[in-house]
Amino acid sequence: MDWSIQEIARLAGTTSRTLRHYGELGLLPPSRIGGNGYRYYDEKALVRLQRILLLRDLGLGLPAIGEVLARESAAVPALRGHLAWLQKEQERLNAQIRSVERTLTDLEGGRQLMAENMFNGFDHTQYKEEVEQRWGAEAYRSSNDWWSSMTDAEKSAWQQRQKQLARDWQAAAEGGIAADSDEAQALAQRQFDWLAGIPGTPRRAEGGPTKEYFVGLGEMYVADERFAANYGGAAGAEFVRDALAIFAERNL
Repeated sequence: MDWSIQEIARLAGTTSRTLRHYGELGLLPPSRIGGNGYRYYDEKALVRLQRILLLRDLGLGLPAIGEVLARESAAVPALRGHLAWLQKEQERLNAQIRSVERTLTDLEGGRQLMAENMFNGFDHTQYKEEVEQRWGAEAYRSSNDWWSSMTDAEKSAWQQRQKQLARDWQAAAEGGIAADSDEAQALAQRQFDWLAGIPGTPRRAEGGPTKEYFVGLGEMYVADERFAANYGGAAGAEFVRDALAIFAERNL
């Protein structure tokens, strides 16, 4: 059994143009092309499309998705791994939902809030040991105190700034611009300014992060797939690393 490109686009909530683009990149070739020139997709192609969409939701760019699909060609174990991650994320979100619902119930009912029940699922210390190992306990303490002192609105604004910066990096990488271009170096300046506002960051006497820290972060973005995902995968992270290194050599 197979489905036409229009049917798949409708079912997946995307467009025929997007599916054709995936095909041109080698991510989702059609199972067959009919005599009328229409593209058709079988069950195997549907599973592959599901994996593509899941990886897109994780923030990976199309080049990185191609790398993952090539590296993890067996669909079943790859989907099992992704399912395990989704289930863990679902547990975390459910815990947050229950926590907020309980707080609303207590507030609306005029009952005293129970602090120990208010922060289930909100684990802002998950990288504590890693930060302390990399940059020391004082770096974690300073940044944690700074984060804890912010209002919800300030935290949201800071997170949106970080996400927008990551999206701009990814778009620049996918656009094929050079790491030493004015556009890439403007992004590196934004990255520098963003880091400069975080207490606990190793600093220069002149202000802002040190050259070693700035360049080291770029290397970490490439080495750690969790961070690479923020920039569309390995290729995007390598672009960021190169741009940061050039910026550091020129300015720090």
